[in-house]
Amino acid sequence: MDSTILIHYILPFIGALGISIILTILIRAIAIKLNIIDKPDNGRKIHKLPIPLLGGFAIYLTTLIFLVIYQDIILDGRIKASYLIAIALGGLFLMIGGYLDDKYALKPIYQIIWPLLAVISVLLSGMEISYITNPLGGVINISSPIISLIIIFFWLLGMIYTTKFLDGLDGLVSGVTVIGSIILFCVSLFWDVDQSGTSVLCLILAGSTLGFLLFNFYPARIFLGEGGSTFLGFMLGVLAIISGAKIATALLIMGIPILDVVWVIIRRLFNERHSAFLGDKKHLHFRLLDIGLNQRQVVLLLYLLTLIFGSIALFQDTIGKIVAFIVLIIVMLALASFVVIRYKKIYEKVSNN
Repeated sequence: MDSTILIHYILPFIGALGISIILTILIRAIAIKLNIIDKPDNGRKIHKLPIPLLGGFAIYLTTLIFLVIYQDIILDGRIKASYLIAIALGGLFLMIGGYLDDKYALKPIYQIIWPLLAVISVLLSGMEISYITNPLGGVINISSPIISLIIIFFWLLGMIYTTKFLDGLDGLVSGVTVIGSIILFCVSLFWDVDQSGTSVLCLILAGSTLGFLLFNFYPARIFLGEGGSTFLGFMLGVLAIISGAKIATALLIMGIPILDVVWVIIRRLFNERHSAFLGDKKHLHFRLLDIGLNQRQVVLLLYLLTLIFGSIALFQDTIGKIVAFIVLIIVMLALASFVVIRYKKIYEKVSNN
């Protein structure tokens, strides 16, 4: 085996996987000792037994460790040291806010402080989007730093809240992140130079999250917690930017969750007229449970959709990605319509009995 492949690709993934497993076991024990436990209730929580939280710390700490170990490789000239500091600092803010929320159940107005601080850390690092691909050919240069900052701000905040809202079933967010980071790794091989820092970052995140997923897949023995669910969205968002503004690819990877979040926010604000941050059981993954699928089936279905549409991005140009995203919207609408019709039939049958 080529030693460069071993050093650049295999060791970061396998190493992060192993350390993540160890840290997940330790964090789980700490969460139990501190009594930071997610207890079942009659609301939107569907687990039957108390489950320890804080699992995101295992992913964050593993990522941090390997950022330090592989910094010489990651800092390849296009990835700056300030970017890694932003990842570390932004992740720290999310971990602090996540711990406080897991422990004290913060109100939404206090929860949002920590994602904002994480995003600001990235903005201050000098990370930028200098162009977007023109569907008609070529690229559109973004010459204004202000426009770049605005795009990054809303992109990262949107990704953070997408994974936060998605975190409702065992292994869902962590599994989607593993798939997404591996797809972004493949994208970096197509776009980037051989053995780039971007590819190493993707593999570190994939290994860190997979090690946790082994304990988080149904039936879960530990949950991500607030910090973990937001950190994974944060990392996917950052990787999409430093992979060469591959936002279209990330949109395909996270398409179903993003569309679900958009729909839920619109429904909460304009139909039900209450806070967009007030949790409920009307997300797509909960609706799929309502029509008779079990947790494993729902999670595996969403894994499959993530893999299919994310993989499409590897072989399509910008126009192809736009077409794929339109198809994704159609699939989402069809799936949502099927779920609603099926749910009404089940409800009517139960009511008649």
